[in-house]
Amino acid sequence: MEQMVTTQKDVRGVATVTLNNPDKHNAFDNNLIAQISATFGALEEDSSVRVVILQGAGRSFSAGADLAWMRRMADFSHDENIGDANLMAEMFRRINSLSKPTIAKVHGAAFGGGVGLVACCDLVFATPAASFCLSEVRIGLIPAVISPFVIAAIGARAARRYAMTAERFDAATAVQLGLVSELCEEAELDQRIEGLVETLLANGPRAMAAAKQLIADVAGAPITDQLMADTSQRIAVIRGSEEGREGVTAFLQKRAASWIGE
Repeated sequence: MEQMVTTQKDVRGVATVTLNNPDKHNAFDNNLIAQISATFGALEEDSSVRVVILQGAGRSFSAGADLAWMRRMADFSHDENIGDANLMAEMFRRINSLSKPTIAKVHGAAFGGGVGLVACCDLVFATPAASFCLSEVRIGLIPAVISPFVIAAIGARAARRYAMTAERFDAATAVQLGLVSELCEEAELDQRIEGLVETLLANGPRAMAAAKQLIADVAGAPITDQLMADTSQRIAVIRGSEEGREGVTAFLQKRAASWIGE
């Protein structure tokens, strides 16, 4: 199988995942989906990984689904299509639920499933020339598998518009919608992301994982006695954890916490 996803990890535990099929604009097929899913599964298990950056090689971040693959799927049985969709859904779930902070570095096109990748990441930096499109209806399909992540990122109202119109929208609009965190000129993109990486590395890794899970569990939940009891339980547990005690002690002693490298 051709290697279409590469991972580089530095001494700090910053892993850069690159979609590396530039001739096809990093478009999805079954091989790329399997490799992305395996990559993020491995990153979850690797305790030395602190931060993950996701980027695309070539002119595009990801142009969605590979049309040759889509043509092959048209001849699949219903059960085969279900199985294939489940594999894609698992890929997005692994990215979305990764316990480490994820940063998408977007340039060029992010169409269809590429929008899904962006929506699954915690922070998204894009160049002003980047463009986005939920393009599925143009070929008689729907953005089904990515819809939970896209709706969480931009809201149901905007998702309804762009899923039905397949309008292309620019990076400035993506910021307004909440899909992109920040715009940055391409020449400054790496430097800006590096600054954010340093900010993340200064934080407790287990605390960030717990904070990420907290938001996932609390978002949209009604404020009930059960919810308040749950959030109280969470802070009590983390206060008494080794990392929590170390963080508070380091702050009071005016020193760097143990998880901060030299």
